[in-house]
Amino acid sequence: MRIPFPTICLALIAAVAPIANAAAAAPPRRPNVIVILGDDMGYSDIGCYGGEIQTPNLDALAAGGVRFTQFYNTARCCPTRASLLTGLYPHQAGIGHMTNDRGHDGYRGTLNRESVTIAEVLRTAGYRTYMCGKWHVTEQIAPNGDKSNWPVQRGFDKFYGTITGAGSFYDPTTLCRQNQYVTPVNDPEYRPETYYYTDALSDNAVRYLAQHHAESADKPFFLYLAYTAAHWPMHALEKDIARYRGRFDDGYQPHRAARLERMKASGLVPQETPLSPPAEDWSAVSDKAWEARCMEVFAAMVDNMDAGIGRIVSHLKETGEFDNTIILFLQDNGGCAEVIGRNANGNGPSDLKPLGDDGLQPKILPPMQTRDGRWVKTGPGVLPGPADTYIAYGRGWANVSNTPFREYKRWVHEGGISTPLVMSWPAAVAADRKGALERQPGHLIDVMATCVDVANAAYPAGFDGHAIKPREGVSLVSAFHGRSLDRPQPLFWEHEGNRAVRDGRWKLVAKENQPWELYDIDRDRTESNNLAAAEPERARTMAAQWDAYAARANVLPLGTWRGAQSAEETGPSRRRFELKAGDKLNRAASPAVGNRGLRVTAKVEVAEAPGQGVIVAQGGAAIGFALYLVDGKPVFRVRADNQAFDVSGAETLKGPHTLEGLLTTKGRLTLSIDGQEVGGPVAATLIDRKPLDGLEVGRDAGGAVGLYEAPNPFSGRIESVVIEVLPQAEEK
Repeated sequence: MRIPFPTICLALIAAVAPIANAAAAAPPRRPNVIVILGDDMGYSDIGCYGGEIQTPNLDALAAGGVRFTQFYNTARCCPTRASLLTGLYPHQAGIGHMTNDRGHDGYRGTLNRESVTIAEVLRTAGYRTYMCGKWHVTEQIAPNGDKSNWPVQRGFDKFYGTITGAGSFYDPTTLCRQNQYVTPVNDPEYRPETYYYTDALSDNAVRYLAQHHAESADKPFFLYLAYTAAHWPMHALEKDIARYRGRFDDGYQPHRAARLERMKASGLVPQETPLSPPAEDWSAVSDKAWEARCMEVFAAMVDNMDAGIGRIVSHLKETGEFDNTIILFLQDNGGCAEVIGRNANGNGPSDLKPLGDDGLQPKILPPMQTRDGRWVKTGPGVLPGPADTYIAYGRGWANVSNTPFREYKRWVHEGGISTPLVMSWPAAVAADRKGALERQPGHLIDVMATCVDVANAAYPAGFDGHAIKPREGVSLVSAFHGRSLDRPQPLFWEHEGNRAVRDGRWKLVAKENQPWELYDIDRDRTESNNLAAAEPERARTMAAQWDAYAARANVLPLGTWRGAQSAEETGPSRRRFELKAGDKLNRAASPAVGNRGLRVTAKVEVAEAPGQGVIVAQGGAAIGFALYLVDGKPVFRVRADNQAFDVSGAETLKGPHTLEGLLTTKGRLTLSIDGQEVGGPVAATLIDRKPLDGLEVGRDAGGAVGLYEAPNPFSGRIESVVIEVLPQAEEK
């Protein structure tokens, strides 16, 4: 029997319709989520935010996604990680400063149990969870100690990375797989011919994604990839450094200017945006080749990280996961002006031995050795990059990284807290949003809310028997689509007494123990025009908002980050120290110069040949002061806030003289010879705390305060040195 064609069509339609309807009704698969965190990089370092560093893979994600122009971190590594992981402000999660317990709940130095991590929340929603990289949210690092706050115990199914916050890229300390410390040569699962930590993180991330595709392809995943690039030390492979050789020989300012022009051209900042004041003068740099090399290596570190991100994206595309994967790229703080490794440490012991395959690298910082038994060198003339070097790139290049903003890592002015945020989600981005700039302010606290939103997860009121604090942030998905975030309250910051609040276009900000400053960020992102005096009511209102936040978010008492002040920190109580050649005071006996002015008076006799060397010094490469001679000319230097301030005399001295270096309580620096002021006044900063290094007369055997190689003994005769710690009200 012949069946009519229309009847066949109707039968087929009837059979297929239920399947089609079921497919249409099925909810779309929840997206995978990858959060990538860079380390110690500035707002303008990557290409799509104005930088000259080659980051084609991040640039491609930005071109197909959305760039946030006003996204914020917390200004420092540990607090940022705590906030990102939990959706709380860092003090609420227990890490208001670093990984030290300061005796108050906001400053315990380890992730508390009143918080949950993104991994813990998403795992309850059926996600597989992976982490590669820097953890740095616990003080417990002993190999056989308490691991309750290590990644596997805080929600991650698989972990490869480091528990602490810094170290060699060739031999990282606290290198860990799951809960077991490993070394670059004894890890049974990963032994490349050349070990380099950034490559190791990228490679293990790809490895975890490949395992996921083989083992759990039906489940979504969450990957947290926390690179240590480009944190000090400046370590990079020669093949990566070669691409930047000679690129930075023209110094700081041309790169700041070029970055700003590219930022204006792309719309990241308004056309009228000025550069903040320069931090350093390239013409005054004595070893330009060394300084340029520092930035070459920094660029190579970022370049290598971007290449690793490219390998991850390629794998996602090969497995068909890219379109339905949200990728967030951001950074933990602004560019870093710290001076780690920028003074010479001399020759090490002659009897160093290799660590062996199983010997764990015990050191984060020098003095230290390489795995194969070489002394790790620091200071000018030591070209950074290889394993036997340990150098930070310095304040001048950090100023470039943070173009066009003020300040650095640790401060909450824009240079310390501004980060790129690249958000890629190909399956969800509208055509008119590809490559878009999103100008609504955002914060790390929003990452948890975003993950909970897209995963259709439930943020818990309690977890593992603990009450959980309500999350602080809002989901970024609406901003990704070009809609309002509807943020219910301002954004807040506190780090080391530096504090800020952002409410709409207005930002109130202050350094520790300094008055509030008020800026209209829409018109003045570089924080150049303080409106606190012109808008006193607004400033008072925002200050009250900050006070309320500090009271509810475990920030108080302000200053807790310093810990309990010991006798070493505060004593001795006397203000006048009469010293002679050869005197040496340990930290406890040294002048308590923290947040005080000081006067240093030295009676010396300078030899006929150009005099050299240290007359008196207290402190080291981070904070302190020194009075010394360079080719017969006196220099008074103060180091504070990771900055150096100098006054010097132009005359070459011979014979007997009385030298006086003065740092007033208002931060003015002067130098006098025989009662006549010859240098200054220079605007400086008070030394914010008592230096760890003690005081020496006639040499500086600890960390060098000045631009010399320790111990730099004085070549003449010292008759006397008097140091006076000034009372708060005294100026002259």
